[in-house]
Amino acid sequence: MSYGEQIVARCRELARVSEDEGRLTRRYATPAMQRANTLVGAWMRDAGMTARLDAAGNLVGRRPGLGGPEAGTLLLGSHLDTVRDAGAFDGPLGVVLAIALVDRLRGERASLPFALDVLGFADEEGLRFGTAYLGSRAVAGTFDDALFDVRDDDGSTVRGALIAFGGDPRGVPDAARGRDGERILGYVEVHMEQGPVLEDRGVPVGVVSGIAGATRVEVRFTGQAGHAGTVPMRLRRDTAPAVAEMVLACEDAARSTEGLLATVGKMDVRPGAPNVVAGLGIAFLDVRHANDRIRADAVASLHQTADAIAARRGLGMEWDVRLDNPAVAVDDDLTARLEAAAAARGVDAPRIPSGAGHDAVAMAALCPVAMLFVRCAGGLSHHPDEDVAPADAEAALDVLYDMVRGLA
Repeated sequence: MSYGEQIVARCRELARVSEDEGRLTRRYATPAMQRANTLVGAWMRDAGMTARLDAAGNLVGRRPGLGGPEAGTLLLGSHLDTVRDAGAFDGPLGVVLAIALVDRLRGERASLPFALDVLGFADEEGLRFGTAYLGSRAVAGTFDDALFDVRDDDGSTVRGALIAFGGDPRGVPDAARGRDGERILGYVEVHMEQGPVLEDRGVPVGVVSGIAGATRVEVRFTGQAGHAGTVPMRLRRDTAPAVAEMVLACEDAARSTEGLLATVGKMDVRPGAPNVVAGLGIAFLDVRHANDRIRADAVASLHQTADAIAARRGLGMEWDVRLDNPAVAVDDDLTARLEAAAAARGVDAPRIPSGAGHDAVAMAALCPVAMLFVRCAGGLSHHPDEDVAPADAEAALDVLYDMVRGLA
């Protein structure tokens, strides 16, 4: 079996580790994530690495370098959590491919002066708690303790979930890298493209030119629940129409602003019965743009819209910013090295901006970052039909291998 075939097969094997029957869902600090860490940790050890969990729940595999601590550490990886009803490759591809790189280095008895750490981040998607980058923010040293009190839909806090998972909230600061003089050379993430550009151009890999900024907000409208058959329309404090207005306001903002993306991908009205006026309405907003000023202006305008909706309908309104990440510039040197490695393999890898967020967003606060995109079938992502060809996984491995060897 080639490395490309092994990478794809392992991603599909990992996709069978889920908390939902019949579909892939793997959230932060769940038993499914524990099983995933066990499986991927075994692959790390098979490749000659040590494997451990840090206090935030991230899986960390290590290959020591020959040069000692002063030679530093290069970080590789991606995330092991998923969206709901996910595909096999979004996130795990970057972890499994990095493990294959370490195994290939071992098989070829290739030495490196610096250490390699492969990181399987515990929370990038933010599915469980409505935030994101819990894992990579801990590694980057930017984890905000206020996040410990965020609750999921079942009322569990991040703190409680992490303790139940076997992590240690008090030890999360110790998960930060680059402390006590540790030299971090950079972070390189391989990820499926999640778009159609590479397929359209007929090339297996591309190099990320930058990552759009993103804001994620939970908007909560509070009204009064009541009987659908007895409360007159003019006396209602119904939150469901307020949520609907918010959804359309996001769409209008994005359609009227070049390059802006605004999405309400999750919403809820409670108590959630067909014959009850909704007393609570919740909408999760996701707003993205490559220009931080344009994104900030759009978010501010949507906040004003939410205020106006609430005032007009006699509702309370809470605006809770769960995520606010600026656009991220990739490192020129690491990016050029990826391009050169692709060119040496005969691949004209285009530069592609990323509209999706990645763990590299959080890691940029710690060290230089770069990303390599891999072609995916139909540009499909966040969908069970995600697919990456073994030949393309092999091509990405070749590029990453040459780039890492070139750093030695």
